[in-house]
Amino acid sequence: MRASPRKPMPEQRAVTVGVDIGTYETKATAVDAIGAVVATAKCPHQLSLPAPGFAEHDAETVWWGGLVTAVRSLLDTPSMAATSVQALCCSGIGPAVVPTTAAGRALRPAILYGIDTRAGDQADQIEQRLGAATITARSGNQLSSQSAGPKIAWLAQHEPDVVAATAVIHTCQSFLVHRLTGQVVMDHATASYFHPLYSLREHRWDTEGCEWFVRPEQLPSLAWSDQVAGRLLPEPAAQIGLPVGTPVLVGSADAPCEALACDVEQPHSAMVMYGSSGFMIAPTADAMPGAGLYCAPGLTDGSWLVAAGTSTAGTATRWLTQLLRLGGEPGGSEFVELVALASLAPKGSLGLLVLPHFSGERTPFDDPAARGVIEGLSLAHGRAELARAVLEGIAHSMVLALASMLAHADTGGQHRRLSAIGGGTANLVWLQAVSDIAGLPQQVFKSPGASYGGALLAGRAIGLLERNVVPECRQPTLTIDPDEAAHAAYVHDHERFSQVYTALRQVRTA
Repeated sequence: MRASPRKPMPEQRAVTVGVDIGTYETKATAVDAIGAVVATAKCPHQLSLPAPGFAEHDAETVWWGGLVTAVRSLLDTPSMAATSVQALCCSGIGPAVVPTTAAGRALRPAILYGIDTRAGDQADQIEQRLGAATITARSGNQLSSQSAGPKIAWLAQHEPDVVAATAVIHTCQSFLVHRLTGQVVMDHATASYFHPLYSLREHRWDTEGCEWFVRPEQLPSLAWSDQVAGRLLPEPAAQIGLPVGTPVLVGSADAPCEALACDVEQPHSAMVMYGSSGFMIAPTADAMPGAGLYCAPGLTDGSWLVAAGTSTAGTATRWLTQLLRLGGEPGGSEFVELVALASLAPKGSLGLLVLPHFSGERTPFDDPAARGVIEGLSLAHGRAELARAVLEGIAHSMVLALASMLAHADTGGQHRRLSAIGGGTANLVWLQAVSDIAGLPQQVFKSPGASYGGALLAGRAIGLLERNVVPECRQPTLTIDPDEAAHAAYVHDHERFSQVYTALRQVRTA
């Protein structure tokens, strides 16, 4: 379905708006017909950790409240007018699970993506009932903490009254689209992470053998991310300040929109996202299963993505700043202080090694029970060495995930362009450690991220933005080259990282 752009008032640039719900903040970005950023806005929110292994958001206050606040703040900027907005696209953390009423009201807090590891037992139960071969054949993936299906099964077992009252099981952006348009629809890219409930090859829901925890009618209809889901209804239009009838796209999860924002659409390109967790995406010719990897349809019909992820990245830096009591000044000074402190220690942290598995680990270990480790600690180590070792540990885990993804993507052995994006790219110690350990350069992009990608997708969908336009925001601002001597020195630590993990897993599972 394609919508024609409305004519804005004189002297106003027609724009499209992307809104992205992140782990800790919501961002909104407006772009014009050449992809230039007209305005941005953001608002912070909190991540709820109600129990070990649990990670949740209140969908009403965090997701819907964040969208309302961010869009209204965007419209308050001098360069913006509500009548200039031609379309809206939402993206968000995913896959998330939130049960709702038929009207789209959340029945409980949303269970988040792979950082929520509560459903390990349910994953085992599903695998025992269906068999690993059936799950892989259907989903193209094995079950992991990133899978939404086991989290729905957890609800069925622990909160059966909630599931019985559930009309729709939403993810983040489909929850927002329902509220905005009244349409119950989810994009294929996110639905494919609801394994084992989605047939990857057939692009449809498949709940055979899963009737014990989900009813087919509870799952939204499916569409491609660049399709128009519906038009803005009067009540939400009044709340967010946009005109009634504004086209709203189906949208997608944050990572594919991040990839679009930094021009990761062509073969031999890949994105490394430095966020609360580490996430990597690369375009691929077809679904390609691999250990700890996620194969999914892309934003548009006929496109495919292969992805990898770590469970802990930016959340570990936040934990460390609190542990070391950094941040004497408001406005994120704690992260500036962290980088300065880590810079005082030599590369390799005097032999100190940290496994940042605070919330389990995804690629390549697929181990939600893994936990953080500080190995090699001695009286010679201080705050600076600990700070660097945590950043290097995050880098080791990200490089392991990245290597797994690149080994399965259709590179044909060719050099791959790595695009670095996300709030963590401000941390040059972290960035440099990833390049040094991997031995690969990275191009850093400073675009507004997934909200920018969503706005670009909306512009293309309604014909406002031509596909071949390459906006300035999609150009790298910095290149991080690997240090050859550091790469050679890190080889031993990188091997040791996996050896320590393997040894501890053997002890833990003995």
